[in-house]
Amino acid sequence: MNSDLHTYQQLRETPDLFHQLSETADSSLKTQKQLRETYSPELVRLALTMAELRGRAKSKFSKADQMWFDRTGFEQSTMETVARWKAKRFANTQLPVLDLCSGIGMDAIAIAGHTLVAGVDQNELMCTLANWNADVYGVSQRVQFRVGDATKELLDDALVHIDPDRRAGAQRAIRLEDYRPDLDFLEALPERAIGGAIKLSPASNFGGKFPGCEVELISWQGECKEATVWFGKLQSDQPCRATLLPSEYSLAGDPWMARAPITGLDSYLHDPDPAIVRSGLLDVYAEEFGLSRLDDAEEYLTSHERIDHPGISSFRVLADLPNNDKTIRKYFRDANFGQVEIKCRHVPVDAQKVRKKLTLNGAGAGVLIFAPLQGKTRAVIAERIS
Repeated sequence: MNSDLHTYQQLRETPDLFHQLSETADSSLKTQKQLRETYSPELVRLALTMAELRGRAKSKFSKADQMWFDRTGFEQSTMETVARWKAKRFANTQLPVLDLCSGIGMDAIAIAGHTLVAGVDQNELMCTLANWNADVYGVSQRVQFRVGDATKELLDDALVHIDPDRRAGAQRAIRLEDYRPDLDFLEALPERAIGGAIKLSPASNFGGKFPGCEVELISWQGECKEATVWFGKLQSDQPCRATLLPSEYSLAGDPWMARAPITGLDSYLHDPDPAIVRSGLLDVYAEEFGLSRLDDAEEYLTSHERIDHPGISSFRVLADLPNNDKTIRKYFRDANFGQVEIKCRHVPVDAQKVRKKLTLNGAGAGVLIFAPLQGKTRAVIAERIS
């Protein structure tokens, strides 16, 4: 047994240490010294780390205060809401699931709500923590984690979920070529397994890597969390999908089958959710809701009527100004703004420098959006409505 695992097991058997930590409400050197009078330094350090990670995990997991983590496992773990959304596809399949590179286990735990799961990870500590987390979520009878090599598992009769290691080197990997297992293994999965899902970073270079599969971009409260490649029995008949959580709005389509019109700025400007943009479905979304684009190189949308929908943040346009420092400053001197939000996508802007030049002596909240409109950068003054 490695020393880290031994210390974790000691900590699990010493709940009084967590109780004492919760009563102190700090991790000062004085507190650590007091705790070390009773517990080993290794145990105290791990308890402090666990308390920190559980605090950070509250935004990701409903049972964070009972879960078990290490730093790498926590940082690469799937958010519970996202994991449960993906797990729905594994429901009613009546097929076993292999969760490869299972980490601390959240994806497998979510899938275990629908079917039996075997989690596989090459790290013994991760498998132990994942089994403890399965117990926390009450699914330990439906999922078990074991040490194994993902590249040597037999996949013929099972559905597969895999979360490849994006931290195999000194830095977090963005390119799929730097993932472990490597890109060759990931690209071969649709031929080896009857169906499944490959979890990727939404910032990775997944485009064109998985022909014939469905790629779903999933966001949570406006932040793109992951790209999931669905294949075989679990993919839909559309190549691309954008899913917005917690609303569960899901848009599927073919980016090549839509082309939204490009028009001048209208009464409302809309900032689309990053999952819609990253999935390539911006034109599909625009056509569905009768929106126009401002420029073929810009993702902002516009409309004459107000639209309330989770796929966009909307702004009522107050003014359309040239991207001229003097003109912008004069507008804000005459306006009743006490604060301003500065937004841009493809226009290089130092928001702090711009804000310092503006006179903000009023009471209102304004938005200054720098965007190309049919080839020319403009400064759009607006107010946020959603």
